Amino acid sequence: MNDIAAIRFPTPAPGSVTPADLYFDACEQAERLRAEEAENLQAASDGLDADPLLLALEDAQARKAAADAEIRLLLAYGREFHGTRPYRLESLAQASGLTISGIRTAYGQSEIQQVEHAVHRSPNRPTANSTTKGAHDR
Repeated sequence: MNDIAAIRFPTPAPGSVTPADLYFDACEQAERLRAEEAENLQAASDGLDADPLLLALEDAQARKAAADAEIRLLLAYGREFHGTRPYRLESLAQASGLTISGIRTAYGQSEIQQVEHAVHRSPNRPTANSTTKGAHDR
């Protein structure tokens, strides 16, 4: 459990914390997080009779899926909801780690609907992906 916790919450390298006088605080925080993670892994593996490494991998996969979903929503926002002009594909590709063609296909109607719900307004421009295209065309 402790090894897995150390991988998940490494202590910062000397010189990597800014400002430098917070280095020891950052190390203490990493140690607290490690202790909590080891305890949580122990409790979960005992309660579920499961391997702690597999539990940690499943948790990492769930965090990755959540991050990917957030990226899709942010891309939808940047292309469909931001200002009078959408963000340039090149800028979004560089910031997200996707290709330009990947940006075009990264989100769809579901993500547009989720952003629309989150920001309480319709997309700025009618698109093939827009759920309110008909309303903009009238």
